[in-house]
Amino acid sequence: MATALAVVRRRARRWALNGAAAVALGYILMPLIFVIWLAFFRQEIPSFPPEGYSLKWFAAILDQRKFVDGFRNSIQVGVLATLIGLALGVPAALCLSRFQFKLRTPLANLLLMPLIVPGVVLGTAMYVFHVELENGLDMDVLGTFYALVAGHIVIVIPWVVRLVTASLAGVDRATEEAAQNLGANSWVTFWRITLPTIRPGIVAGALFGFVTSFGNLEMSLFLVGPGRTTLPIVILQYLEWKIDPTIAAVSVVQILLIGISMLITDRYVKLSRVV
Repeated sequence: MATALAVVRRRARRWALNGAAAVALGYILMPLIFVIWLAFFRQEIPSFPPEGYSLKWFAAILDQRKFVDGFRNSIQVGVLATLIGLALGVPAALCLSRFQFKLRTPLANLLLMPLIVPGVVLGTAMYVFHVELENGLDMDVLGTFYALVAGHIVIVIPWVVRLVTASLAGVDRATEEAAQNLGANSWVTFWRITLPTIRPGIVAGALFGFVTSFGNLEMSLFLVGPGRTTLPIVILQYLEWKIDPTIAAVSVVQILLIGISMLITDRYVKLSRVV
């Protein structure tokens, strides 16, 4: 009797846990589901129930030149910020993981701080920095393309450092030492032993850094200049004047691109190993 009661209790706890997880997952996915659903509404003014379904809003994206330009600018900024973030973040992660020095902990906290600081605060700080830099150098800085890229590098580096550091935690130092004992120098050891091991962390850091840069709104509002508006800002400006399913269609395109890139990346590097 006691055994049967224990089995019933375990099943009840399992069902309760699974139910709570299902409710939480549904709550998280509900906005995504509604955005995707809205993108296929036929009527211009969203209302429920829908009058019908159509794909015309996806075609309308190409008719809006600002969406195309915003998408191109976001891609360019995201790619450049990710590449430079990798060039800076990977050596920083190696330094933090392999060396013990006095300022190691403060430096690690500083590199990860952009993940904690609110985007508006970070954007304000970058804006003030660019203004001061512009005054000191007596040249145009604020509103330029490269100033925008520099701001996005700041939000890419924490992802690279965090995920590469996680990969380095699983590297067996004995393997590296064995390679060096057999005559490999530091560069060959890194290229043949360390790099293949931390490649999932590098790819994951690049992916999440790019996604963060591509979808960033708060900081970009302070740094964009004329003709350099990113896609999230274009969406915000469009919503100020008009509300129709075109915005939902743009969002669906973003979701598909990010989802496909994550699936392709996971196919080759298994993001679950570091994320």
